[in-house]
Amino acid sequence: MSEAVKRTYSSQLRSAQARETRRAIVAAASRLFVESGYGATTTEAIAEAAGVSRKTVFTAAGGKADILRLAIEWAVAGDDEPTALVDRDVVRRLLAEADPVALLRGWAAVIADIDARTARLLTALEAAAASDADARELADRFERQRLAGARRVVDRLSALGALGLSRRDAVDLAWLSTDPVLYHRLVHTRGWSARRFEKWLAETLCRQLLGG
Repeated sequence: MSEAVKRTYSSQLRSAQARETRRAIVAAASRLFVESGYGATTTEAIAEAAGVSRKTVFTAAGGKADILRLAIEWAVAGDDEPTALVDRDVVRRLLAEADPVALLRGWAAVIADIDARTARLLTALEAAAASDADARELADRFERQRLAGARRVVDRLSALGALGLSRRDAVDLAWLSTDPVLYHRLVHTRGWSARRFEKWLAETLCRQLLGG
């Protein structure tokens, strides 16, 4: 094996190890944020749960707010790949859908899938936002992203001539209907199945947004 190949292999190995360390830190922090709350979770606790040093936590994933952001972003996407959800094939296909009902059913499926991974984390974030400036900024950021997603779907429905109300009202209702707190309350608190929630959400979106 040449020196160049050895260096490339060594670099790839270090990169893979760093990624695994980062994943372990984010996974450990996610559990602690949900179980103990954002404010009560210390960097030392994250390090201990992940089996690394406090310094490694900062080096690999950043501070507590950075880790929570990563945890939520990865939960939304379903992995730690750098491609944003809006640029992924599942969303591209969804926004190319020509049948308004199929579009909303597909969107409800995507939302329910995301909520299953993020609802508890976002509940922890919302609680932290009441007293922590970093958490508040992060919560506002994810709210803006969710609103942007609602606008994209509503604009597609409008282009299809399918809206049964004004664009502004449609955006507001779409944004409200996809609040993860609904999933948290109905599935985690009231015991609904994820499939029942998805069906309810699809029916609600169709009823609220479509004309005729």
